[in-house]
Amino acid sequence: MNGDLKAMIDRGDIRGVTSNPSIFQNAIAKTNDYDAALIPLAWAGWDAERIFWQLAVEDIQEACDLFRPLYDETGGGDGFVSIEVSPLLARDTDGTIKQAQELWDRVNRPNLMVKIPATKEGIPAIRTSIAAGINVNVTLIFSLSRYAEVMDAYLLGLEDRVAKDLSVHHIASVASFFVSRVDSKVDPKLAEDSPLRGKAAVANAKLAYEQFESIFTSPRFATLKARFRARVQRPLWASTGTKNPKYSDTLYVDELIGPDTVNTVPPATLDAFRDHGTSTMTITRDLDGVQKIFVDLKAIGVSMSTVTQELEEEGVKAFEDAFKSLLETIDERRKSAASSLGPLFDSVSERLSQLEMNSFPKRLWDHDVTLWAGADDPDGQAEAAKRLGWLDSVEDARKRLDGYLSFAKQVHDEGIDRVLVIGMGGSSLTAEVLSSLLAKFGVDAKLSLAILDSTDPQQVAQTVKDYPPDKALYIIASKSGGTAEMMAAFDYLWELSNGDGSRFIVTTDPGTSLQKMAEERGFRKVFNADPNVGGRFSALTDFGLVPAAL
Repeated sequence: MNGDLKAMIDRGDIRGVTSNPSIFQNAIAKTNDYDAALIPLAWAGWDAERIFWQLAVEDIQEACDLFRPLYDETGGGDGFVSIEVSPLLARDTDGTIKQAQELWDRVNRPNLMVKIPATKEGIPAIRTSIAAGINVNVTLIFSLSRYAEVMDAYLLGLEDRVAKDLSVHHIASVASFFVSRVDSKVDPKLAEDSPLRGKAAVANAKLAYEQFESIFTSPRFATLKARFRARVQRPLWASTGTKNPKYSDTLYVDELIGPDTVNTVPPATLDAFRDHGTSTMTITRDLDGVQKIFVDLKAIGVSMSTVTQELEEEGVKAFEDAFKSLLETIDERRKSAASSLGPLFDSVSERLSQLEMNSFPKRLWDHDVTLWAGADDPDGQAEAAKRLGWLDSVEDARKRLDGYLSFAKQVHDEGIDRVLVIGMGGSSLTAEVLSSLLAKFGVDAKLSLAILDSTDPQQVAQTVKDYPPDKALYIIASKSGGTAEMMAAFDYLWELSNGDGSRFIVTTDPGTSLQKMAEERGFRKVFNADPNVGGRFSALTDFGLVPAAL
């Protein structure tokens, strides 16, 4: 994620995203963005398909997290991200059901939708998945008759849950009706000057919406809605990029706007619609004319049932081919990564497999000290326990963020325009990185930031000249609280400041001699960092975040 998606969400451009094998194929084959994640999986000896699902799940989780605020704000109405079951399962009901559940469990986000194709074999999988409480994006819908089966499968799934006294109010589903491909299929069957060219796709979608209104205003759904707060299965217009350059580039957006609809647009179509699209209610416009289009097509021998059946078969094959091509691309990258280890590949793969077999990642996140020391080594276990706090640094930092920002505002409001961090090694490392970045990229920061991690007389003299006590705030940073070089610099600055404690703050572990001294001398503030985070891992503790906030 490079920030573009979040920016689009923040601007209100989009309310969700979808994915499919073609999208992943372009991303993985045409960029190196996935190499850092792919290489260790290849070293572990994973095959191409297993690697793909790991990469896909991580991507989808990150996207779900970006959309989560929108999902929460809309009460689960918007903010969904879709991931597709393997296209190789399009004719396999049981396989689809199994993988839909696996993806739902692995991604583990309430704003996930699992995409299931609306093939004959997919219909019962849709019902079962809805009944299991999975949000479903039904894809590859072309025909009105198949759409009726899709809506029925959704309602049956809800009814199955209700019969078991399970809630349904949180379940969301969309029915993805493919649009532009219908015109691409029908137009070649028509005369060049036929008034029916470019009309079949929109007509098909509008008739589908008419079906939607009929089903979701029926007594059957009314009962589910009134008694159990069931949601409608929203129509989603897919494949809405215009493929014929003679047609408006916003045709399949302009003509399909209406309540409860969703439109998945390519970026170029979104830009075009923002520039010159027409935002008005169009989905129910001229339904009589829409019916006549189908009558006229039939009169000249164009069978929409044949057209849509062919489109379904072609769509399934296209997705299968894209998925196979994707796996081939990943396999090439996998082999390249594996070969880069040379004779070490077997031993590295064996070691990684052993770590996986021992559930190392889970046990690490569970702070399981037996990974390093057994029950017969209590001292080793205690030492390991003191080194695992970094695992929780992100969540701890979020909880403390308001405190950092409040303190920073107080400092800024007093007109202090420079901060000097005095510390050695990990205690000042993050501040050093920040100061370098601010200088290199000319960031307009609230104040200037520098570090003093040397006892060289010339460097000390120049630093104090740039950061004198009457203008600077000094951060005395030491995990242990007794670093000799740090204390020497502090003693010098304390003397220069005439013992003005308001010019000093301390970042240290709880209970150190440095904390005691700061409290006795009336320092402005004492920040206690997590003692279970080593100095080199302290960027997301007070050692890094206090300078960052300032």
